[in-house]
Amino acid sequence: MKYAFFTLALILNASPALAAGDAEAGGKLFTKTCGGCHSIGEGARGGFGPQLNGIIGRPAATTTDYQYSDAMKNSGVVWTRDKLAAYIEAPKKVVSGTRMIFWGISDQEKIENILAYLETFQPK
Repeated sequence: MKYAFFTLALILNASPALAAGDAEAGGKLFTKTCGGCHSIGEGARGGFGPQLNGIIGRPAATTTDYQYSDAMKNSGVVWTRDKLAAYIEAPKKVVSGTRMIFWGISDQEKIENILAYLETFQPK
């Protein structure tokens, strides 16, 4: 019985950690996978893609330094953590007609890590 309790405690304590992701690993993945088009952090600005500071909670197509596609402008999307996860996994399924040239990431751990990294650039 005490082993069952210990196992349950490990599962309950491990689940939030997995869901939170690893920001350091996400930063490395962001640099390799996203950084060619998107910037983030101090001095970030739109380039080939929009800057991503404060992305979580922001309505799509609302930064002023990037020219968005009509599909993105008319999407009505607000970038919640769940919506971003879905977009990172399959961009064209979330916003049909997006100009983003990216096949997506199917590995949920990598997505969680990228999201954890993005969260470090949210306004405090």
